[in-house]
Amino acid sequence: MEVQVAPLRAWDDFFPGSDRFSRPDFKDISKWNNRVVSNLLYYQTNYLMVAAAVISIVGFLSPLNMLIGGTVVVLVFMGFVWVSHNKDILRRMKKQYPTSFVVVIMLSSYFLISYLGDVMVFMFGITLPLLLMFVHASLRLRNIKNKLENKMEGIGLKKTPMGIILDALEQQEDSINKLADYISKVKE
Repeated sequence: MEVQVAPLRAWDDFFPGSDRFSRPDFKDISKWNNRVVSNLLYYQTNYLMVAAAVISIVGFLSPLNMLIGGTVVVLVFMGFVWVSHNKDILRRMKKQYPTSFVVVIMLSSYFLISYLGDVMVFMFGITLPLLLMFVHASLRLRNIKNKLENKMEGIGLKKTPMGIILDALEQQEDSINKLADYISKVKE
């Protein structure tokens, strides 16, 4: 299946007034995770634009360190994903605690970058865009279009770059399994 770029959502949909934002239910981690995954899929192009703006500013101020920092993070991410696919213990940890898995990747990247270059480039150029995405995805309430787009991605009718990343973090299998369970119950 061909990878499609998600459309850029209107600014008033991406960042409207406070009525479309709410604190997540910290007691129900799976519901919070579902909200974050849904928003990451739905607003992925908006997140890419915000991240590109922050990365461009930091990259303009310190291009070599930004290149080193980005390379280290990508290599560490790929290494952790590869290891987690080959070790069952890490695979279960990644599936149960996806946020912890990302934090481990970021901390590992931080320590490697501290040996190679400027830590502030890492903090502002790489971590800040990720933090902005996570905070927005955690606080933004979903709407009907958001839920519909995510179902299409979840059942495989559509494939996007964020969907590929979330698949590597094993965050989309649950929605496919839930859909398959629902279909089997309907058939009965």
